[in-house]
Order: sequence, then C-alpha cells, then structure tokens
Amino acid sequence: MDYRNTLNLPKTEFPMKANLPKREPETLKEWEKKGIYRQLCQLAKGRPRYILHDGPPYANGNIHIGTALNKILKDIIVKSKFMEGFYSPYVPGWDCHGLPVEHEVEKSLGVKKGELSVVEIRKRCRDYASKFVDIQRREFQQLGVFGEWEDPYLTMKYEYQATIAREFGKFLLSGSVYKGKKPVHWCPTCKTALAEAEVKYENHRSPSIYVRFKMVSTPSHLKGEGKVGGEIGDIFPNLQGRTVYVIIWTTTPWTIPANLAIALHPDFIYVAAEVNGDVYILAETLLETVMEKCGIKNYRVLEKFSGKTLERLKCRHPYLDRDSLIILAPYVTLDAGTGCVHTAPGHGQEDYESGVQYGLDIYSPVDDDGRFTPDVPFFAGLFVFDANTAVNRKLAEVGALLKEEMMEHSYPHCWRTNDPIIFRATEQWFISMEKNGLRQKSLRSINEVTWIPPWGKERIYGMIENRPDWCVSRQRAWGIPITVFYCTACKQPFFSQEMIDHVVRLFEEKGADIWFSAEPKDLLPRGAQCACGGKTFTKETDILDVWFDSGVSYAAVLERREYLGFPASLYLEGSDQHRGWFHSSLLTSVGTRGTAPYQAVLTHGFVVDGEGKKMSKSAGNVIFPEEVIGKLGADVLRLWVSAEDYKDDIKISNEILKRLADAYFRIRNTFRFLLGNLYDFNPERDWIPYSELHELDRWALHRLQRLIARVREAYEQFEFHIVYHSVQNFCAVEMSALYLDILKDRLYTFSPRSKGRKSAQTALYEILNGLAILMAPILSFTAEEVWRHIPGSPQKPESIFLTPFPKPRNEYLDEELNERWDRIWEVRMGVTKALEEARKEKTIGHSLDAQVSLYLPERLYAFLQPYQEDLRSIFIVSSVTLHPMAKGTKDDKEMGVEVLRAEGRKCERCWNYDGKVGHHPEHQTLCGRCVEAIQG
Repeated sequence: MDYRNTLNLPKTEFPMKANLPKREPETLKEWEKKGIYRQLCQLAKGRPRYILHDGPPYANGNIHIGTALNKILKDIIVKSKFMEGFYSPYVPGWDCHGLPVEHEVEKSLGVKKGELSVVEIRKRCRDYASKFVDIQRREFQQLGVFGEWEDPYLTMKYEYQATIAREFGKFLLSGSVYKGKKPVHWCPTCKTALAEAEVKYENHRSPSIYVRFKMVSTPSHLKGEGKVGGEIGDIFPNLQGRTVYVIIWTTTPWTIPANLAIALHPDFIYVAAEVNGDVYILAETLLETVMEKCGIKNYRVLEKFSGKTLERLKCRHPYLDRDSLIILAPYVTLDAGTGCVHTAPGHGQEDYESGVQYGLDIYSPVDDDGRFTPDVPFFAGLFVFDANTAVNRKLAEVGALLKEEMMEHSYPHCWRTNDPIIFRATEQWFISMEKNGLRQKSLRSINEVTWIPPWGKERIYGMIENRPDWCVSRQRAWGIPITVFYCTACKQPFFSQEMIDHVVRLFEEKGADIWFSAEPKDLLPRGAQCACGGKTFTKETDILDVWFDSGVSYAAVLERREYLGFPASLYLEGSDQHRGWFHSSLLTSVGTRGTAPYQAVLTHGFVVDGEGKKMSKSAGNVIFPEEVIGKLGADVLRLWVSAEDYKDDIKISNEILKRLADAYFRIRNTFRFLLGNLYDFNPERDWIPYSELHELDRWALHRLQRLIARVREAYEQFEFHIVYHSVQNFCAVEMSALYLDILKDRLYTFSPRSKGRKSAQTALYEILNGLAILMAPILSFTAEEVWRHIPGSPQKPESIFLTPFPKPRNEYLDEELNERWDRIWEVRMGVTKALEEARKEKTIGHSLDAQVSLYLPERLYAFLQPYQEDLRSIFIVSSVTLHPMAKGTKDDKEMGVEVLRAEGRKCERCWNYDGKVGHHPEHQTLCGRCVEAIQG
C-alpha cells in the first residue's frame, strides 16, 4: 500500500510561481468588470469621511519612480482607511497648464511656433496634456491604484478653469492683488517669471570679484552743521585729503551696471585701512581674509567705526557718471565678502526692499531675453552671463577691480530647462502678503494643522514668515488669464464682481480659450463702464502662475463634489511641496476662506539610488516603474514603498528590488502553505470553538491578535514600514520557523476529520484571513488572488477590499498563555542547538532521527510535565523524556540536553521512530498512531 496517499498533503490551485506581470493585468480587468472601487464607495456611504486630496502631477511624460512612490502611498492610505471603516473616495487629478506642457509643445513645433496664434498653441497644449493624462492614467492603474479614474479632475476642464477665475476674482475684489515693478526670478530661455517652487538650486561656476568704489561726499545728517560738500575727512580728520574706497564683493558682475547703492550693517564694526596711500573701507572681521585674497600684505588700520556712521555718504560708480548711495541693511552678513554689499534694486529682493526704503530707482536694464537694453553703455545687447567677462574687463580698465577668480556655489536654475536664471525687475501682478493680514492668518493656520513629520511645520512656517509678495503673473500662453481689463481712457485696471461673474460663466461654457480669441467687448458684461466714464477696454495678456491653478483644487474638487467636502483630511506629497502645492493651497485658502484646506499634511522623501545618490539618466542609475512592473510585478514595487520609512529619502536599486522580491516570495509561500492546508476545511462545518482549541493554536491566535493591533496602529500612523516588518517577522519567525513547522505533523498525519487537525485548520483559517486582509492595501494584487482561493461561505464578499480590517479579539488574547509558550520556545532553542551539534557529529541526520532527554531543574520540570505528549512535535523529534535534576537546582536555565539516535523502527508514513512499528498485522511499517489515523 502506498501510504503517501493516506497523508493530508497540501493542495491548492494558488500557484507557487507568482507570475505577477501576467496575472496583475487579469486582476485589473476583473476589478474593472466588477466595479470593485464603486462597490467599495457604495458600501462605505454614511461612514465617517476621510478624504485624501490628490496633489496633481503634471500631464507631461510617463510616470517616474517618484510619481509611482507617491501614488502607491496614497493608495495604501485610501484602501486602509476604507478598511478601517471610513468613507474614503479618491479623486485623482492632473495639472495640465503651465510651462512643462507648453515647453514640450514648443519643442515639437520648432521654428513653426512663431507662426501660430496663442489660441492654436493652446489647442496643441490641450491635446498634448490630454494624451499624457490617458498615458499616466493607465500607468497609475497598472500600479493597482483605486480611484475615480473615469472622472478625474483636470485643471484644463472648463469647470475647473472657471473656478480658478472665480477664486482669483476674490483676491482682486478684496484688494489683495496689485501690479508693480519688482525683481522676480526670470528665465531668459522661457521668457517668463518663475515662482520659487519653479526654481531649483544647483552648483554653478561664477566669477567672484572684489571691486572698489570711490567715496565722494559726507552724510546728509551733517548738513545742518555746515559741512555741506565736505569729504569723509570731515568726519574722520585722520582721513582728510586721502582717497577713500568702499570695497564690495559680488558673484554677479553683470549686475554692476545696475548698481545704485552699497549696503552696510548698522551695527558691524568697519575699518578704514591704509593701502599704498589709499584708504579701503570694509568690515573689521573680514579685513585679514580680504587683504590676503587680494594679495595685499602691507596695510594698517587708521579708523574703526560702526556701519551707521557712513549712512547716506556717497560713492561714485566705477565707470558710470552717477553716484552710489551708502545705505544700511540688517541682511548684511560676515559669512563672506567684505561686509559692504553691492546693491542693485532691480536685481534682488533684498536690494529692492532697500531701494524702496531709500527712494532709489528700481533699475533693471535687462530685456526679456536676458540681454542688456540699448541704453546700457559698453554692454548693450550682450547676454547677461556673457557680459560678466566684459564687465570685469571694464572694471580692470578703470582700476576698480582688485581681484577676480572663479568659484562654485549654489545658484538658482529653471526647473524645466536647467538653465541658470536671473533676478529681474519687471511689471508683474502680485498677491500681497500683508494686505488683509494674509501672512499672519496663514501662520496661525499652520499651527492648526497636523504636520507629519513634525519638522514640516517649522519648514513651511519659516517660508511663509519670510516670503515676499506672491508674483502670480506669467508671460506665457498655456494657462488661465489674469482676468483684468484696462480702461483705454484712464489706463487703470478695471474689474468688478459683475465682470468676474460674467467671465466665470463664459469659462464654464466655452473654456478660458475665449479670453484669447474674443474681443474685450465680447468678454465684458453689457454696459460695462469704468469709474472715469470710459467704455472701451483692452485685456491683460499675462496668465496666472500654475501654482495658483493647483492651489485652488480644494475649491474645484473638494467643494464642488459634495461627497468629498472641505477641508481635506490629508494632503500627501514630496517634501519639496512645502514651497509648492502645500504653500499655494494654504495661501489661496486662507486668503479666501480664512483657514487651511487640509487638516493634516504628510510628506515623503525623494527616491535615490542604492548609494543614496540622485538618480539621472546621465548617471545610468534610473529605475523605471514600467520595467519593474514588467519584470517583477507591481506588488513588488508596492512592497518596496512599504518597506522603508518614506519620511526620509528612499533608496532603490536592482539589488534592493531583488531582496524585496525574495521577501515577497516568502510572504507568498506563507499564503500558499496556509491555503494548501485548508483545502478540505469548511468554516461553517469544521470550526472548533476557541475553548476547545489545542493550546499551541490558541498561542498562534494570541500572536495574531497582537499583530492585528500593531498593524492597525501602524496604518493609522502612516507607518507602513512597521506594517511590512511586522508581517514579515510574523510570517518568517512566528509562523514558518515555529508554528507552521511544528504543525505539519498534525496537519499531514492526523486523521482528516480529527479534532487535532481541525483545531490547527481553524487557527490557520483565522491567520490566513487576518494576514491577507491586513496586507491588502500593500500587496493588493496578491491579497485579492489569495482571497479568491480562501474557502468560505457563499456570502463571502467578492473582493478582499469589501472586507473590513480584523479587530483584535479580546477572547483570543491570553498573556499568561503567551508567557508559558515563551518559556517553551526558550527550551526549544536549547534543544535545537543540541540537535545541530548532534547533526554535525553525524549522530543524526534529520531531527526525527533523534530521541531527546531533558534534565531539568525542579520548577522547569514541573512546568514541562503537562506538555510531555506535545514536546515530541514541538521539538520535531521522535521522542522526548523529562528527568528531574537533583534537588536544590532552581535556576530554570540550568538545563541538560542529551541527544541520542532514536530507538525503534522508522514509521514509513510519519517518519517518526517508534517501538510499536510493525505491531499491526496489516500495517507492518506503521506506528500505532498512523494506524489509528488511516483507520479513521
């Protein structure tokens, strides 16, 4: 007789080989066909809401690994919130306007772009964005992300465009918007202003120069004392008759033609140092460094004084016929340079603020292409960065250049073109941070939001606290127009509530393109009239910053879709969005609603390679999501997202993915083992009540409850790496290495209908359900595949996602039992070590070849006595005998283990050695236990 056929060996159609790249698309089709996401939303209606609002990615190019990380994190949260008992619909969105799209369209047009009208360019931009919305939608769905993919929000939809105009209109009407000439980040390549969020800082080589400006007059506050027209020597007699220079340092020589002032700190100590008969003024702290840098060895200090002493004295521009005023500014530092800061009010934010304070011209002689205007002597028409060399040559020619060298430093670049940018004063539209208290209200709102990690609060607080007014205008074509008209009579901007409402209705019906195709009279309500009486108008041609577009998504999505609601429960993006979407959303919401649009903000780090380096095509270290999905499957990518603490930068490499694929297969094999041993288990028929379960099975259920509690808390705290490591440890250590290994004997060799086997299966059924449901938000495809194979009642939901997370069951928790088994596992470790040594010495081969004798102290002997019958299976040996040690030995850890080769014959069916093998006439090769099992 072939006794193998009498064993209850695992059987399951759940395949060992995952083949995720093939199976995942099939699961996607099944979800779509059954409408699982819609069912989930329907099932959860009426529950407390938890709304994660999607920050829109650009509809430009394929998704990259960072985008995949972001969407998977959001999906884990949405699914876990549904399964925690919330109503958590997810509406994905796309940012469709702006430079990324327009730039790609212009590249494709080449020389033809100048031949197309704004309306034609906008049409091509819309087509381009639509194409990549469809591409990215498919890619996100391949990741297993649930959401309203058939009805996402797009910033280029007419309704959304109308919302942008409506929200901007609120700022206009409140008086928060103004037009002014201020320095802004300007990209000469794109020919537009850039927001701070569109600027990235990278290393750049620039010329570093030290320049001397000759002083020419006395401070204005001395005029009343009759010292008009005197020299600096009138303040410091020691300097009478000497030629005095103020020394500045700059890394932007091209801004020297726009210099109008030199800034000193009012409280720093400055020196007048004699050098070859001339006098140089600079900060005392930096004197030695500057002199060494400029190759000056012989100098002596003539005077020391505070910066405020020189306020409103004048220097002469090195080569132009104008003065440069000495001003005071608190932003002057002693970190580098000379303590005397070259100031061009048209080319820097702090320079501008000082210029306004001192009544200086906001002078910026640079055009949209980044070239000097025709009125600039010597350098007209030169591109500013090319002009650095020419400016230095001119300074040297007039004897003003003390030192020139190249230095590498962090410099702003355009996020789209990677070209260095400039600060340039132009006429722009701004939202005031002070008008209507926007800054202070925003700071107060920040304190009312939960920031995860907590440092996010300090980061955005500092940004809002110190940011300039928001430049919201852009000189581009693809975006929402700044909906302002100009009266041709008085030239003043014209807008009103009626006008804004009229334009909003037009946008809702025909889209924002109408602004660029229609005449002003066709965009205005009938009878529109300026306060001056004028009735004819022109229209603004600038568009809004795209950060305003995405920044009002709460108005276009959360408030317009009643089932969502304002404010959102959570915004989740990369940490760069403290200056991006989190920032613009906060300002627009506080400015119009007085509160933040989110209750909590969660940030993740950036994806880097295995060595922690930034990924780039040139470095050859880029990992593409579609390649990972095609090779390993989306679930491995999802496991990667969960495996690391994403609040820091997240490493990825082929080696890391291989390790995670191995971890995935260990989890999968646990699922397969559990399923394989439940093939003949019907929970409605075979369930064993908890009180009647084997004690080891009750221990397993206790451990499961602890896992459930730990994992649920981790999901609630967004600590997905704790979910991963807890489940991984549970599967590898508590299940595979302990419980499941021990259970094989009971599962395989006991009678199929025996209570011992059904007890084990009852526990396995609970563990399988618990593990699969807990991992569903992360291993979505695999959990669904497991769910299809779990035996259950006809009422079982058709998708695992329609099932709530399990809750820890108090009746399964038993700390005393857990402590008992901790002692047993400790004994088992000692036995396992002894078995390994016996195996090395060739005493035994397999552990079942062994018989174990334990020599135990009194208390441990008494403790293990009740488990005498179970120890054989716990240690996976053929027999165990317990022996008490001599009295007086009380330390439980003083245990002796003796391993001998087992006596008796080996049972053909269970492989245990037993003295009763051969005692049954019909089954000569079986032990008595196996005979009972096959006879039922």
